[in-house]
Amino acid sequence: MEIRYFYQLQDKMKSVKYLFTTVLIVILSSCVSQKEMVYLQGNSSELGKIAAVNTKYHLQVNDVLQIQVKALDQNLVKMFSTQTEGAANNQNNASGLYFNGYNVDNEGNIRIPVLGKLFVLGKTTDEVQNIISKKLLSDYFKKDTYIFVSAKLSGFRITVQGEVGKPGTITLYQNNVTILEALANAGDINDIGDRKTVLLIRKTPNGQDIHTLDLTQIEVLNSPYFNLEPNDYIYVKPLKQKSWGTGTTGTQTLTTVFSVLSLVTTVILLTR
Repeated sequence: MEIRYFYQLQDKMKSVKYLFTTVLIVILSSCVSQKEMVYLQGNSSELGKIAAVNTKYHLQVNDVLQIQVKALDQNLVKMFSTQTEGAANNQNNASGLYFNGYNVDNEGNIRIPVLGKLFVLGKTTDEVQNIISKKLLSDYFKKDTYIFVSAKLSGFRITVQGEVGKPGTITLYQNNVTILEALANAGDINDIGDRKTVLLIRKTPNGQDIHTLDLTQIEVLNSPYFNLEPNDYIYVKPLKQKSWGTGTTGTQTLTTVFSVLSLVTTVILLTR
């Protein structure tokens, strides 16, 4: 009897060890590690000083421009400006800028009162300012009118989807935006978002430029895609832990595992 009891106890111990090993493997494999959640890992001294990005954005179809023309006598140039009296209160509103701005049509033109069509596709906002200034001075005004033209994009629009806090299209009123700034404005990547393969889709005159960025490595700062362009699309993929549904932290996973074990034990006891 003692020998039989000993073997039964030994079998139970093996079962406990097997169960414990299984639970430990599930916990370790399903938890999101710290390396998968921390941005810009690595030795920053190896990169040296990151050069400032001075690349200019070239206008594309469907871009919306905000144009302001100023002069000594503002009544002379009032019709050319994007902001009207009715839109003054909405100048910082995305929809107001859209409806009162100058849209780049499919042929690459914008239509301005009196001046008519101006081809701006592929040009920078500085070039557009020069084109409008020369046109006004050569055809309608004299140099002593002191024309000043300002042309800007009506907001830096980016679409962020996937595993972020606030997916959707965001509009930032600044000239340069990095991918980290865009993600921060979209509520940041959540615990089950894949920071190692963030997908970036960029519209170009020749089609779509698709690239992936590893935001966990500091070398991403040198990527030409780290600084965004208007109308960029960002997609954050989910980690495999989401499809498993076991949780992202050790506590969540342990709770899930014990819940399953309790259910299995209950079923076994009821069947017996």
